[in-house]
Amino acid sequence: MRKFSKFVLGLSLVGACACVSAAQDKSIPKVLEIQREYLKPGRSGAVHQKAESAFVSAMARAKWPTHYFAMTSLSGKTRALFLTSYDSFEAWENDSAAAEKNAALSAALDRANYNDGELLESADQGIFVFREEMSLRPRPDLSQMRFMEVRVFHVRPGKEKEWSEVVKMAKAGYEKGLPDSHWGMFEQVYGGDGGTYLLLSSHKSLSEIDKAFASDKNFVAAMGEEGMKKLDEMFASCVESTSEQLFAFSPEMSYPSDDWIKSDPGYWKPKTMAAPKAAAAEKTDKP
Repeated sequence: MRKFSKFVLGLSLVGACACVSAAQDKSIPKVLEIQREYLKPGRSGAVHQKAESAFVSAMARAKWPTHYFAMTSLSGKTRALFLTSYDSFEAWENDSAAAEKNAALSAALDRANYNDGELLESADQGIFVFREEMSLRPRPDLSQMRFMEVRVFHVRPGKEKEWSEVVKMAKAGYEKGLPDSHWGMFEQVYGGDGGTYLLLSSHKSLSEIDKAFASDKNFVAAMGEEGMKKLDEMFASCVESTSEQLFAFSPEMSYPSDDWIKSDPGYWKPKTMAAPKAAAAEKTDKP
């Protein structure tokens, strides 16, 4: 999973070693990197977890300050998502540069990537930025969360202003009708089509989704008949397509921060997170 690739943003890789830790504690990430791995049939579950544990062990052995967490699909094609957050693009650059300078870590990740690649059908990577004005009470601490709803919106070219108005109207309706609702909105800036927005909503249990479905009528009531009509018309005008997927957190494939582990060690530090074996035990032919 963990690939520290060279930048393609027109930035020169500097020799800075002061990596900024991923904002995986109690702050909303300004820059979010999402790596997707689509699994071959029969290569998910424990098989994939075992391959990913090599990345976790390599990062733990290096005491790497940047953390990430993984999710596996409960809908759609079988795949895993790996989310790493940064305070800025500069922090991402510094993290990549420092990893490339760490020979032991780079070698361990190369081996892990080779073995992991045997299980994959395909993989890609997207970079997103946080849109605070389009978010509604986003949860800064996900350590107690176990599921994530992922909604993708593709906005038509030239309809950004209308899209902003649609989100503004929806936020007002949810704040009035469903005061417990929450989400974080991210805009894709690299690795995908323009006008792509990602809405992330986390849950402690799937019972929260049951309650949300049962409360939809409250949103409709808050918007009113004329408000819903206007919202539907504007949405159809500015949004080209949407998709909704559900994911479950995967502690076995995650490299969580100490704060996350302390919050629930029984969940975030499963057996695969145990102290890595001696380096000598991992010597294999490097591909």
